[in-house]
Amino acid sequence: MPPLQDAILIAGPTASGKSALALKLAAETGGVIVNADSMQVYSLLDVLTARPQAEELSQAEHLLYGHVDPSEAYSTGRYMRSLQALQEKGAFAGRPAIFVGGTGLYFRALTQGLSTIPEVPTAIREKWRQAVIEEGAGALHRLLSERDPVAATAIHASDAQRIVRALEVEEASGKPISHWQKMAGPPVVDVESARLYVIEPDREELGERISRRFDMMLEQGALAEARALAGLDLDPALPAMKAIGARELIAADRGEISLDAAAELAKTASRQYAKRQMTWFRNQLGPQWQRLAI
Repeated sequence: MPPLQDAILIAGPTASGKSALALKLAAETGGVIVNADSMQVYSLLDVLTARPQAEELSQAEHLLYGHVDPSEAYSTGRYMRSLQALQEKGAFAGRPAIFVGGTGLYFRALTQGLSTIPEVPTAIREKWRQAVIEEGAGALHRLLSERDPVAATAIHASDAQRIVRALEVEEASGKPISHWQKMAGPPVVDVESARLYVIEPDREELGERISRRFDMMLEQGALAEARALAGLDLDPALPAMKAIGARELIAADRGEISLDAAAELAKTASRQYAKRQMTWFRNQLGPQWQRLAI
């Protein structure tokens, strides 16, 4: 498929006002809003991942939100295939695609393409998922350092999901994941015609927004969502189980900590995540991205 013309990309940390800007631009251009956040793809986690609510959904068409079961490990590769399917159906015909989210790897794939990594057989995938449960991320990271030093350098020693991904790809294909990552496919968007924005809010103000938003999430039913997620009895290594606030609220629901303590822990985790996002965007998104302080 040819790259999308006149796309709009809005990157930024959690709670920075991305969705509001996307709605404004959708109203101005008649564009369709497309999710670019790896957690907002999951069903059930409506409140916990701060997905657009009914009022926002009524103002513009939204795509790729809440379409993946929490029991699945949705990857950047699957995200790209989902976009290709939408293109083939003509979802963006005659109107700009407005990508909005906080997942840096999605934006990199959109603008630079993604390597075509071979499929991993279920048996191999399950083997490494079990290995990380039994041995821990640190031990598997040391193994990855021996098998693929390039990938190990780029992956934090506690990032179990990416460590497992690298090891399963190496076993399934016979080549390290760093080999496949050098072979990028075509980008989804035409960067020359695109409008690229990255939101860089004041950090102190962002921290206050995060606190207010989590309080609102509690009012909107975040605790019930966490309880429902726990009831699925999923592998804790799955991405959906790492939704910020889920682990803390599950602990509160089980009586292990107070709800107030859970809220404070979740707010702290969200602020730390926002800091990591801002660092990534600052270092990885080049001068063609317009910086916005909103």
